[in-house]
Amino acid sequence: MDNATGLMSNAGPQRFKPRPEMPLPPDQTPSSQTRLASGHFEVKMEPQPAGPETAAVEGSGTQLGRMLLHKRFDGDLQGTGEGQMLTAVSDTPGSAGYVAIERFVGTLHGRTGSFVFQHSGQMDRGAQQLAISVVPGSGSGELAGLAGRFVLRIENGQHLYDFDYTL
Repeated sequence: MDNATGLMSNAGPQRFKPRPEMPLPPDQTPSSQTRLASGHFEVKMEPQPAGPETAAVEGSGTQLGRMLLHKRFDGDLQGTGEGQMLTAVSDTPGSAGYVAIERFVGTLHGRTGSFVFQHSGQMDRGAQQLAISVVPGSGSGELAGLAGRFVLRIENGQHLYDFDYTL
């Protein structure tokens, strides 16, 4: 299981495919001023107690879960990410889904502020799709007006990112 997503991962480099059905919102369309931020992050996931609403429904085998996320970003993003993740892991091997909201606080290419990432990921028998974008209007401080997409890849067990953004 991958600690960044709660989904299963294979050994070796992985690049999650963007979800084509989830285009950027109108205020996040790419422009000639799109910049790229790259680096790596560490993540700690803290499972939360299961309640009766998370138990598998008889006959379905799908288990629901909730986790707290704690991240430390290095590279062009310097700071921390804190958030919550909801997961659904089915009894079909390699099939699961998650959504998460994560607040980043720190700097982006030297500009200080905060913003919120929205995550949506799924695996269908090992085929992975992941969309992570900035929640419109969530930027503060010198990051007010930020828009962008975050792409995660895992190489040799390390979580790397490319973040295309406009500001």
